[in-house]
Amino acid sequence: MSKRVFLIVLDSFGIGEMKDSDKFDDKGANTLRSVSKSEYFDLRNLKKLGLFNIEGVDYLEGTENPKGTFCRFSELSQGKDTTVGHWEICGIVSEKPLPTYPQGFPDEIIKEFSVKCGRGVLCNKPYSGTEVLCDFGEEHIKSGDLIVYTSADSVFQIAAHEDVIPVEKLYDYCRIARSILKGEHGVGRVIARPFKGENGDFCRTKNRHDFSLAPPQKTVLDYISQSGKDVIGVGKINDIFAGKGITEYVYTASNKKGVDKTLEYLSKDFSGLCFVNLVDFDMVYGHRNDVDGYAKALTEFDKALPKILEKLMDEDVLIITADHGCDPGFKASTDHTREHIPCLIFGKGIKNVDLGTKEGFCHIGKTVCDYLGVYADIEGESFLNDILKD
Repeated sequence: MSKRVFLIVLDSFGIGEMKDSDKFDDKGANTLRSVSKSEYFDLRNLKKLGLFNIEGVDYLEGTENPKGTFCRFSELSQGKDTTVGHWEICGIVSEKPLPTYPQGFPDEIIKEFSVKCGRGVLCNKPYSGTEVLCDFGEEHIKSGDLIVYTSADSVFQIAAHEDVIPVEKLYDYCRIARSILKGEHGVGRVIARPFKGENGDFCRTKNRHDFSLAPPQKTVLDYISQSGKDVIGVGKINDIFAGKGITEYVYTASNKKGVDKTLEYLSKDFSGLCFVNLVDFDMVYGHRNDVDGYAKALTEFDKALPKILEKLMDEDVLIITADHGCDPGFKASTDHTREHIPCLIFGKGIKNVDLGTKEGFCHIGKTVCDYLGVYADIEGESFLNDILKD
């Protein structure tokens, strides 16, 4: 029987501030604590795996006998976004933060982008993704100019109405932006943000697409795929790694679709890694300060967890973790938050052990490779021997 690892990232599910959170203006952030106050919060199955037993989660009652290994990780990279978080899980520690643009992008970048696209540019400021449509959507429809905006993250976002600019054309404009944004202006992601509707009732569609900066060096995904094993990306994993090291991928329109695809892969015969990102926690709820919505989404995942556990084969290992925080109840901010991430590891060969707090998401990737028998020259140390049953 082939060894398989199912690595599920609950995008933005942080569990409390890190020691250096004040440097990111995130002192006091705690995504789990905020959503736990909602009446819709019910994580009874994650609790059984040890979520509430993790160091620092002293505001929720743990379980007496957790089913697997549990711990929390602090981030070594200088960032708190999706790209940096996933890269670190897979062995790349980013010592320098990716560039951000709190004053908007430089004139020379916008001018080159506008000339190459043959269209004007609106906004060019940090903006809420929903408010930018309210403020610039009508003007975009009338002029055909592209809405370009950013956030606290390293992103260049382009919004366009699907009836004005077809989705594939918008993707072409994103590719143009990606070709421009290199070197010192190498933002983590260029994001297509298509929308529909009429003024006063604009809404984003499901045709978002990320065009990521390619990882600067080999990751866990490269080492696993080059060893002849499978690396399956579910959700936006393929985008985050610019396709590097991925042998098969599928995009998903929601958390539910992501879970459904994971269940399908659990029933398939493959050897290697199935890497899943469930983005709704971050994109739909965290960034919109929707505490109840976030709690409902977590509860929905928790309800699906028994189906995932039932499908695990004898040598399968399930790892549930996150990539950063996005506390929906934190101040008035809609930005990501610098937090520890949880790590729950379950399988028939996995012990019940508390690993406490570990520094560096990269230990996860190193351990995955170790379990699969793949050599990987990456950051991090395997903790496999600490969690395997004798």
